[in-house]
Amino acid sequence: MKRSTLGRAAIPAAIVLSLGLSSCAANEGGAGSTSTDTASSGASSTGAELTGTLNGAGSSAQQAAQQAWIAGITASSPDLQVNYDPQGSGAGRTQFLSGAVQFAGSDAYLKAEELTQAQTRCKGGSAIDIPNYVSPIAIAYNLEGVEDLKLSPQVIAQIFDGKITTWNDPAITALNSGVTLPSTAINTVHRADESGTTQNFTDYLAKASGGAWSYPAAQKWPASGGEAAQGTSGVVAAIKATAGSIGYADESQAKDLGHVNVQVGSAFVAPTAEAAAKALDEATPASGRPDGDIALDVNRTPTATDAYPVILVSYLIGCTSYENAADATNVKGYFTYVTSEEGQEAAAKAAGSAPISDSLREQITKSLELIK
Repeated sequence: MKRSTLGRAAIPAAIVLSLGLSSCAANEGGAGSTSTDTASSGASSTGAELTGTLNGAGSSAQQAAQQAWIAGITASSPDLQVNYDPQGSGAGRTQFLSGAVQFAGSDAYLKAEELTQAQTRCKGGSAIDIPNYVSPIAIAYNLEGVEDLKLSPQVIAQIFDGKITTWNDPAITALNSGVTLPSTAINTVHRADESGTTQNFTDYLAKASGGAWSYPAAQKWPASGGEAAQGTSGVVAAIKATAGSIGYADESQAKDLGHVNVQVGSAFVAPTAEAAAKALDEATPASGRPDGDIALDVNRTPTATDAYPVILVSYLIGCTSYENAADATNVKGYFTYVTSEEGQEAAAKAAGSAPISDSLREQITKSLELIK
């Protein structure tokens, strides 16, 4: 029987041995590994036989979900080996465009120039972005004794731009009546690598802060100062290591830290799957995309005051045309499983993500029919 792996080379052997299907949730430290001995027909939900090896790379935010999906697809298709390296969205897209992997996971959809590059990689077809993972980005902090912290978009922007430097700054205390805030220096932590999570977080800051953030949305952290850390796991570790730290990370992998309640209108909203789903309801299709591509632009100032706007809509990226027929079959089969009700439920249990809607799944099903 084939063995499915996730970033296996990047993880010490002792950790690999400790990872089983029962520990798929929120494990983002360099990588994890999953396997199963469940026998089945080996047919995917598309009815096609999935065999051989399927390689993907990218989003570290998707890591816990990818572990669950790999376990699920292996159970139904034991002759398929799926490998996923959670090295970051930018690196995953680069590997996909170069032809090093059959698919990428990315917390940002392909840019126009990447779509142009993909025409060569996709052998006359095009690349398509398929939304598969919707999750809140926690603005996570390490501040002893402070369990309930409320911040407005303007204050969050000023903190990450280095303009508010201590936790008892009047702008913070004004939002947190009754909370004793220390004079501890604020240590901001951001991603060192090119990251779709950074793209989504800076998009929020740029659109929701009313001009308090002076940089455009970017996959590379644009501001000076602060502490840089590699990958989601690096950011979480850096926040834990230094009292007074604050950073941003997929909520599923920052559960041991405090989470900021973000101001939306007159309310303050926590980063939950339910609140993320509310925000997704107000997303709109991106313009100028190829046939079958389902890129979405998130409304960072939602009208629903129970929506959490600091979310990432993460994607599977594949080709509509592959040179190798087996690659096309495996990609289509894996994408179909991941976006199925079963696959989305597995991700929700493993990573706390918000399952995609039935209407979005219908769109995805039509898009996946284009993969040949």
